Amino acid sequence: MNAAAHTAPNAHALARSARRERWALLSLVSPAVLLVTVIMVLPVGWLFYLSVLSDTGSFSLEHYRRMWEQPSYARTFWVTFEVSFLTTGICILLGYPLAYFLSELPKRAANLCMIAVLLPLWTSLLVRTYAWLVLLQRRGLINSWGMELGLWNEPLELVHNLTGTLIGTVHVMLPFIVLPLYACMRGINRDYLKAAANLGASPTRTFWQIFFPLSIPGLATGSLIVFILCLGFYITPAVLGGGKVIMVSSRIANDIEIFFNWGAASALGVVLLLLTLLLILAASRLVRLEDALRDRGT
Repeated sequence: MNAAAHTAPNAHALARSARRERWALLSLVSPAVLLVTVIMVLPVGWLFYLSVLSDTGSFSLEHYRRMWEQPSYARTFWVTFEVSFLTTGICILLGYPLAYFLSELPKRAANLCMIAVLLPLWTSLLVRTYAWLVLLQRRGLINSWGMELGLWNEPLELVHNLTGTLIGTVHVMLPFIVLPLYACMRGINRDYLKAAANLGASPTRTFWQIFFPLSIPGLATGSLIVFILCLGFYITPAVLGGGKVIMVSSRIANDIEIFFNWGAASALGVVLLLLTLLLILAASRLVRLEDALRDRGT
């Protein structure tokens, strides 16, 4: 009884100390929490609020019902995901070999080559988009040089269509997949590859059974970044698509700038946000499953 009486004050003192420590930590992070609330939570909440307001100001789901009933909205989402998927796939095909090449170079040479990868990020997106417009138009440099060299007789339709949009989006997105891939590949222990070679595995088998599985986290991260960024593309599809490639961001801009319909634009933003969150959740589960399978295999 005496021992319990002596330990009770100590337990209360430790509990008070723990509570004070938690409040102290909360006070340290409170400015960051306040900043995130002001610049992220409140705008998104306002977006949800506007999406359920009708044109008369009453609460209604007419904007969501219109998206369900009108086929044009389905086509807009289809084009958005089509451009995002194609851009991600092309970036994987181009970015994986490039990242692998950089990871095999000496560190100093790889850093110099990485400057060329990062160089487009130092230029304005609008400038790069209009530069591609100059290069790809019917009387642009690519068509002019191609006809002068006899590669084709008539100007190719390289802009104001899906082709031009993909060229511009891939150029913008390629560094975002190369960077995580390069970091992941640099972290792979080359002793695994040497061990596989000592056991008689060919270079091709070593790559596909050792190197490629270990690079999947970087590939998944880069692909997810590219895909999510592509979902919100506006400038590049608007300029290089020539009004023929209508993505969700362009539809939102039209609803606000032309029709002054903030409710319809907010509903589009909410649906796109929810779809993006679902994709992130599904991708995170797939990556965890891949890690679990790999850990079980080892």
